[in-house]
Amino acid sequence: MAYIEKPKFKPIEHLEKVRKGHIKEIPQWMIDKINVEFEKGFQFLSNYKKAVSVLGSARPNLANGVYEQATELGYKLSKAGFAVMTGGGPGIMEAANKGAFEAKGKSIGINIRLPFEQRTNPYVKEYESFSFFFTRKVMLEYASQIYVFFPGGFGTLDELFEMVTLTQTKKIKAVPIVLVNKEFWQPLLNWIRTTVYEKNHAIEEKDMDIYHLVDSADEAYKLIKELSKDKHLFG
Repeated sequence: MAYIEKPKFKPIEHLEKVRKGHIKEIPQWMIDKINVEFEKGFQFLSNYKKAVSVLGSARPNLANGVYEQATELGYKLSKAGFAVMTGGGPGIMEAANKGAFEAKGKSIGINIRLPFEQRTNPYVKEYESFSFFFTRKVMLEYASQIYVFFPGGFGTLDELFEMVTLTQTKKIKAVPIVLVNKEFWQPLLNWIRTTVYEKNHAIEEKDMDIYHLVDSADEAYKLIKELSKDKHLFG
């Protein structure tokens, strides 16, 4: 697991933000709540020594059997002894949790509390909930040894680029990042290569080796086994 030791978070003495030219102090209760969320989040993650995070759209109407592919991969990785971590909601998250649930493995949700849309899917067996997106995002980024991205919207893209950036800048140890479904991801990867790298030189060629593209759950599982050889995650 990327997380090794529960960090010691000290209360922040003074936190300010600038809005429309004015300095606004963040209330102490909010700072305390943020600290509590980090503390309880890392404590929660410490219970899972071998985990995979599966990320993707919260919307259930994905095309081309993507939901079924996420369920299949969740099942296979759970059978291999991984705790399957998701954001705990519907769509791809539900699919991966369903696979782990059907495999009688550890099906985990790292949830966000929202006034609408988000719900904990019925296949989550253990979960922790967060009020702030950024605390939840940190938990998702430090939860696992493997990260799998299925098709999704802005939230999924945000999480993908965050993981790639953290790996590129060596803020976390490199972990396998696997993108599933070529039809969805290939146009984005083509743009990164031709526009970001070749035309604008905004990244290095080796940065495109951080992630890997496959087309199915079966391909993803085989690639994850290959990429994890030196970590001895598979028995």
